[in-house]
Amino acid sequence: MASSGTYKLSSSVPGHEIDVRGLATAVFPAGAFVSVSRDRTGKVWVPNSSPDRGFTEMHCMRGHNNFVSCVCIIAPNDSYPRGLIATGGNDHIICVFSLDRPDPLFTLKGHKNTVCSLSAGKFGTLLSGSWDTTAKVWLNDKCMMTLQGHTAAVWTVVILPEQGLMLTGSADKTIKLWKAGRCEKTFVGHEDCVRGLAVVNDVEFFSCSNDASIRRWMVSGECLQVYYGHTNYIYSLAVFPNGQDFVSTGEDRTVRIWRRGECTQTIRLPAQSIWCCCVLPNGDIVVGASDGTIRVFTESDDRVADATDLQAFEDELSKSIIDPKTGDLGDIKAEDLPGREHLNEPGNRDGQTRLIKDEGKVEAYQWSMSEGRWVKIGDVVGGSSQQSSGNRVMYEGKEYDFVFTIDVNEGGPSMKLPYNVTDDPWLTAHNFLQKNDLSPMFLDQVANFIIENTKGHTLGSAQPSTIDPFTGKRSALLCSNRYIPGSSDDRTGFGMDPFTGGSAYSSTTQQQSTLNIYFPKTDAVTFDQGNTTQILAKLKELNSGTSEEQRLSEHSVTQLEALLLTVCDQQSKLQPTAEQVDILWNTTHWPEDIVFPVLDILRLAVRHPVVNEHLCRETDGTQFCNHILSLMVPQGRPANQMLALRTLCNCFSGSIGRNLLMAQREAILSRACDLRTVRNKNIHVALATLVLNYAGSLHQIQDLEGKAQCLSVASAALEVVQDKEAIFRLLVALGTTVSNDTTAGDLARSLGVQSQIAQYTSTSDPAKVAECCKFVLHKLQ
Repeated sequence: MASSGTYKLSSSVPGHEIDVRGLATAVFPAGAFVSVSRDRTGKVWVPNSSPDRGFTEMHCMRGHNNFVSCVCIIAPNDSYPRGLIATGGNDHIICVFSLDRPDPLFTLKGHKNTVCSLSAGKFGTLLSGSWDTTAKVWLNDKCMMTLQGHTAAVWTVVILPEQGLMLTGSADKTIKLWKAGRCEKTFVGHEDCVRGLAVVNDVEFFSCSNDASIRRWMVSGECLQVYYGHTNYIYSLAVFPNGQDFVSTGEDRTVRIWRRGECTQTIRLPAQSIWCCCVLPNGDIVVGASDGTIRVFTESDDRVADATDLQAFEDELSKSIIDPKTGDLGDIKAEDLPGREHLNEPGNRDGQTRLIKDEGKVEAYQWSMSEGRWVKIGDVVGGSSQQSSGNRVMYEGKEYDFVFTIDVNEGGPSMKLPYNVTDDPWLTAHNFLQKNDLSPMFLDQVANFIIENTKGHTLGSAQPSTIDPFTGKRSALLCSNRYIPGSSDDRTGFGMDPFTGGSAYSSTTQQQSTLNIYFPKTDAVTFDQGNTTQILAKLKELNSGTSEEQRLSEHSVTQLEALLLTVCDQQSKLQPTAEQVDILWNTTHWPEDIVFPVLDILRLAVRHPVVNEHLCRETDGTQFCNHILSLMVPQGRPANQMLALRTLCNCFSGSIGRNLLMAQREAILSRACDLRTVRNKNIHVALATLVLNYAGSLHQIQDLEGKAQCLSVASAALEVVQDKEAIFRLLVALGTTVSNDTTAGDLARSLGVQSQIAQYTSTSDPAKVAECCKFVLHKLQ
């Protein structure tokens, strides 16, 4: 088979609607590969038997509800002799497919953010990396272990041939070697995010980075060589069958072939981001790019595209728009550039770039060593903000008034944002963020950038809220004469819920826009509302219908009534008696179907110092906590669960109760976290308030373990909670936890809190959610 030694286009496969983000060489059929895309699909491509040398879609897989970011092949086994295909996405899940059906065989859930890298090992093991800063090891459909140690997104993972050894590369600029779930070594050398890893052999591997370098390492820790050639971020690597030479792709629009440690060929593509590559068994290279096209390159003369397709590819490349801000052309001064005669001089090396000025335009050419000529690779435009309205810019086949370069400072590459003056800047910004997997928190920044640089007009913004978030007034609960656990009456002396009660104050617009009034919040948030008339009526009703051995005497009922009225009347000079508290405690052990009015009395009573001390003191506190926790089992009754949570929240009002809850923190928060899956907004608000009270109590304490648990529970709750008040309180809890504590802030960032809460910056009702969220995000910058 003849070979020119130079890679040329073999075929172009317009297989996806938008960016191709991952590629993998398939086990079956022979010569096939798999691609995944931001269009939420995965596809299997097989080589054509016809003379066009192209590929045909054999199988399409759908299972993700967001962008698909990565793919790998799980080796064949007895159950699946053709192997399996695993894909990871921005929906935080991993889908595992067979070639027999378009939907997943099963899904793997556990990551809290985008799954951006996958690697399959022996015996069906699968390694996944995620923006949540962790890697996870899976066996079949179970997560066997979580690898924790990186402080930023885990962009790339790979399983080494030696059993038990795994590598992870991260945005924290390090690579970690893991064995049996433990970090054995950390490799330091890259100066920016580590984006790709590739195995050379049992003891060597390659890494690539946003620092535009490639490194070759020994697993022992020694860096053997550093390769330079790319002029921007490098996204992916693939090793040729000989185990030594390799290919790399990046943000500089190039595919680069490396032989014997040198870059021997540079192939430019008509797309800005060359996201991924793989090498087929026959040595052909497959690359995926931001234009949604898959391209196959070969050094075999038998598989090179025909002259028509080669010319079409060259023509497409020549029409590309090159922004010098991408960094691969250097500092351009058009007035100093030579004319077309400069192309009469041959280049010195393959891939050499030369710029000329022709009729006022700057054109870029690349030297092709195999063809002995300069090939046009695009037109160079000035800075995006220097575009004039009279000069339309071609981008991805369409003309635009502007093509901006956006850098969001998130460790990712600069990105292209096309815009016409007739477009809505906010809608354009929204679409741009979605296309590029970017957080909604950048919406205002991108939209304002567009407006400023096109001299557009801002849209009218909503007036900032002037209601204090902890005391803002809302409509009264209308419940007629029906008893509802936790409901209130409007009698004098009833303390209002501090987040939703009536003693609201207004702050000025200027304060709202510049002053953080939300956190840290260190005073306890309690549930003070209660309708004594209805509570007592329900208590007497249920008491009269219960069994004789459980029924309270008239004296006991009278004592409970006196206790309730005493603790709810702030002007009362009476004190709860020990007898009253004992009757209350004993009655809380009523059957779970009738105990709720007693629990309502309990959660109001524990606010009183006498009751708080009596129930939470050292001798009785553990028993009290255990009983409350028994009411919070996930299969329990929602009314009891809610009132138990509210009781714990109200215990924070006294020092004795607070000390007890801090001592029992791990058990209480663990059980409370289990209730996040109960579909009840009142339970979610109570859960959020409990986390907030713990955060407030931990604020001035050096208890990283406690703060870590608060962050973990808040993060877990935010995954499922929908109620805006609960979300708001969780945001306040997060803000309180990270305030004045850099370690807690680092911990929050490692949990991916920023990307998790960014969606709430656009919440308009109530406005306090978005305002508080922005302050939390500012703390985490």
